[in-house]
Amino acid sequence: MFDYLIVGAGFAGSVLAERLASKAGKKVLIIDQRNHIGGNAYDYFNKDGILIHKYGPHIFHTNSREVFDYLGQFTSWRPYEHRVLASVDGQLVPIPINQNTINKLYGLNLCSDEVEQFFKSKAEKIDRIKTSEDVVISKVGRELYEKFFKGYTRKQWDLDPSELDASVTARVPTRINKDDRYFTDTYQAMPTHGYSRMFQNILSHPNIKIMLNTDYKEIVDVIPHKFLIFTGPIDSYFNYCYGKLPYRSLEFKFETIESEVFQPTGTINYPNEHAYTRITDFKYITGQKHPKTTIVYEYPQAEGDPYYPVPRPENAEIYKKYQQLAAAMTNTYFVGRLATYKYYNMDQVVAQSLTLFKKLMQRQSETYVNGQKISQFQS
Repeated sequence: MFDYLIVGAGFAGSVLAERLASKAGKKVLIIDQRNHIGGNAYDYFNKDGILIHKYGPHIFHTNSREVFDYLGQFTSWRPYEHRVLASVDGQLVPIPINQNTINKLYGLNLCSDEVEQFFKSKAEKIDRIKTSEDVVISKVGRELYEKFFKGYTRKQWDLDPSELDASVTARVPTRINKDDRYFTDTYQAMPTHGYSRMFQNILSHPNIKIMLNTDYKEIVDVIPHKFLIFTGPIDSYFNYCYGKLPYRSLEFKFETIESEVFQPTGTINYPNEHAYTRITDFKYITGQKHPKTTIVYEYPQAEGDPYYPVPRPENAEIYKKYQQLAAAMTNTYFVGRLATYKYYNMDQVVAQSLTLFKKLMQRQSETYVNGQKISQFQS
C-alpha cells in the first residue's frame, strides 16, 4: 500500500514526492507516461555530446529564497542571466525593450529620462486594459507593438493579441534603463549538471518508487494507495466532461553546428519574418565547453504535448467548472501548470507544491475531540 500515488514526474510531482517521502516518511509511487523523469525540464546529452533541453529552453529564475534554497539541496548552481535579442527591421536589438533597443532601432542617443518621454509620446491612452494588445499599446504605442509583439504573439498563440488576456504580454516588461537581462529576479542560475541530474537527486529517496511509460488510468485501480496527487491536464482527469481545454504546443527542430556558438546570445526572437518564433543556442544556457553547439528552432502549433494554457475568458470559465469538480474530491489533489490551467514558471510550480505539502501535513495533524477540530503541531 502506497500512501501517495503521484501522477507526473515533473517539478510539481517530484517536489511533492520528495517532501512526502523525506519529511513525512510516506511511501510514494510516482508515475509518468513519458520514458523519463523531469517533465518538460528534461535535458540530456545528444549524440554529439552536447547537453540540450528536449522540450525547449528552460531558464531558472526566482525571487523566492525558499524555492532557490530548496532546489539547492539537490544541485549546485551555475550563475546565468539570460539575454534575448529580437530580429527587427534587419537588426538584432535587445528585448525586453529598453534604452539600448530604442537607441539602436531609431539611431538615437537618448538617456533614460528621454526614453521614458519617448514611450509616453508613443503610448495610446486606453481606459480599460483588457487584452494583450491593450497592455503594449498603452505602454509603448502601436509602432513598437507591431514590430515586437503582434507577429510573435500571433505565431505563438494563433490568435491576435486583441483576442488574448492581458497577462500574456504583461509578462514582458518595458524598461527605460540599459538593463538587457530578460529576467530581473533575485536568483538567476542553472543547475550545474543539468535538470535531469537534479531530478534524479530529488527522487533518490528509498521511500519513492518510479514507474515510467505508464498511463495512470491503467494502474490507478490496481495499485493500492491512500491519496492521489494529479499533475496532468485537469480536463483529461474528468474525461473532458465540460469539453477540452485548449493548449498551444510546440514543434522543436534541433541542429548541431560545427562552431562553438551559433549566435551572439542565448536566444533570438523572430517576431515577424519566419515561421519559427525563436532560436536558442544551448551552450550559453548550460555553460558547457564543446567545439560544437546545438541550436533549436521553435515552431508553435495547435496539436501535440500541451505546453501553454490559452488565456482567454471562455477558457477560464471552462476551467472553473473543472476546478469545482476538483474541489469536491476527497483524497485527490491537483497541482502544477496543467492541473490548474495556469501559465506558471518553474519556480511558481515548485512554490505551489511546497505550499500543498504544508497543507497536507497540517491536515494530517488535525484530530477531532468531542466533535471539535484541534490542530496538533508536529516537530
